[in-house]
Amino acid sequence: MVVAYKVERGDTVYYANMREIVVRAPRKFKNAAEERQYWRLVFNVKKTYPYAKLAGQKLHKLNEQYLQITSEKSRKEYSKKVEEELKAEFEGELRKLTVTQGRILMRLVDRETGNTTYEILREFRGSASAIFWQAIAKVFGSNLKSKYDSSSGEDRIIEQIIEQIEEGSI
Repeated sequence: MVVAYKVERGDTVYYANMREIVVRAPRKFKNAAEERQYWRLVFNVKKTYPYAKLAGQKLHKLNEQYLQITSEKSRKEYSKKVEEELKAEFEGELRKLTVTQGRILMRLVDRETGNTTYEILREFRGSASAIFWQAIAKVFGSNLKSKYDSSSGEDRIIEQIIEQIEEGSI
């Protein structure tokens, strides 16, 4: 391996770029059930995080193109076309997610986009559709209006897991 060096006062000092390493205290659990719950959350976040990142990227691109369209009819046609493309690409994979993974995905989409799932639905599908899907979500114990809050509760743990995923430690 070839590395840079510098001679200082007759001594050779070698320089190499290293990636940042974060040292964390090992996580402590009260009991085995809490540990199982944590590792289940890690599994669910690792499964849904790539979809949330992709949703953030696609929504950003979609918003740029959507705002350039002036007529309401053209916007509706464009939204319908994009929805069909997304269904064709992801529907099969997303249908395999569990209810818990779906809840986590909704939160992560809010984290990535800054908009709740309800707000995204309302913007692209209309208020009636957003209200309908919110009612369905409520039946299954979810809430499309829930905000991601990285400073408290389960979202704080999810944020820590995401940091570890991005640094490659889990």
